[in-house]
Amino acid sequence: MNRRAYKALLLLTAVVCISAAGVMQHLLNGQRKALGITGREPLKNAPPVLALTTQVLGGFRGLIANALWLRATDMQDEGKYFEMVQLADWITKLEPHFVQVWLVQAWNMAYNISVKFSDHADRWRWVRSGIELLRDEGLRYNPNEPLIYRELAWFFQHKMGQNLDDAHVYYKGVWAQEMMEVFGGERPNFERLITPQTPDERRRAELLRDKYKMDASVMRDIDQRYGPLDWRLPEAHAMYWATVGLQHSKKEELIVLRRVIYQSMNLAFQRGRLVLSTNAPPRLVPNLEIIDKANQAFLDQIADDVEKRDAIKRAHKNFLKDVPYQLFIRNRTRDGEQWLRYLREQYPDAVTNNISLAEYAINRATENVKEQSQVKVVSLIEAFVAQFYFAALEDKPEEANEYILRATELWNAYSQKTKGDQRLAILPIEEMKKLVVQDMLDPERGLPREGRDRLRTMLRMPPEAAPTP
Repeated sequence: MNRRAYKALLLLTAVVCISAAGVMQHLLNGQRKALGITGREPLKNAPPVLALTTQVLGGFRGLIANALWLRATDMQDEGKYFEMVQLADWITKLEPHFVQVWLVQAWNMAYNISVKFSDHADRWRWVRSGIELLRDEGLRYNPNEPLIYRELAWFFQHKMGQNLDDAHVYYKGVWAQEMMEVFGGERPNFERLITPQTPDERRRAELLRDKYKMDASVMRDIDQRYGPLDWRLPEAHAMYWATVGLQHSKKEELIVLRRVIYQSMNLAFQRGRLVLSTNAPPRLVPNLEIIDKANQAFLDQIADDVEKRDAIKRAHKNFLKDVPYQLFIRNRTRDGEQWLRYLREQYPDAVTNNISLAEYAINRATENVKEQSQVKVVSLIEAFVAQFYFAALEDKPEEANEYILRATELWNAYSQKTKGDQRLAILPIEEMKKLVVQDMLDPERGLPREGRDRLRTMLRMPPEAAPTP
């Protein structure tokens, strides 16, 4: 056999062997999957770097990932944080299906590294990086993992939504501005985001879909079921990711997602409406319009999760205990009495027999002050101030003085207890009075026109301007 024919035969043999290996590998993968002896399916639509490391490095990926973990730990101890974003990217690409890798890396950026910076904008960059790592990458490779959905929702509900971080107001403000850019206003037009008609609407729809990875039709369904929600606030986004997680995740571990929904609904009820003003800082006020749907959200989760039913019922009872109180302090006594009866029917041990709505509200207010709940105390002070103006308009000076005295005493007591803690600081009571008046004079959500005119006269304010045609 001549040399050329020999080389051709070797080449043909190599092609046949490689083809046969490919066929056998496909068959072996199918058999391993059928027998349940493979932990991971091959990655689909993976970027070239991830595909290369997955196929070439094989078992060595774990060793390299461990080395990168050690490197990341050293960098964090030395205060060299910025390289850690790249290290986190490499680590997660080496172990893309190991859920804890995504959770730990995202948590480290959003919670541990962010607080090392005093500048709020710098903190937000790390919080955003943690969110993007889970949302843009983690869910891409683990679309059915409930813990990733839960962690992403928790960043919205807790890191952004609560007041434990000194920069929480900054986070909320930046996020609200971004959402208003997407919506083109304070509230999304779901139909225009689903079927955009103009170039600007298409741009906004693409921004929502491509950057924030959100589906406008899912948002609409959530808003119809649980809203109206204020989609500028973190709680609505926590509910979104928990709902998407419930739709995609395996049945076990779903309680972590159900818990996000009813907890976020409770928060949305307590402070789920953002009020923006040109001459005052943004404020969060209760969203009383979602009480019925928040209650139904608890009932749905109680029905869906038999194993954790008792825990959900305890949360439901705590939610119901706040409803009559919030309605009473906002002068909706008839609704408050109805919900107090409902609370007594559902949880008789939560309410003293024959207690009146007013007595119940006073007891609940005392509990809230002891808890130092910033949102609840501010809500109560503003409610007392509003009642002061209502009583003054009804020519009840003694009652008006009693309300403003309660508001002042409550403000003093809370300010004394939280003295020095900027996270829990509240506006001066005179500023609160201005904001309450502003709300009462709002043509859409405030007093009727006659009441607004009387209040303006009482406060010696100029007449209300005529509406523009």
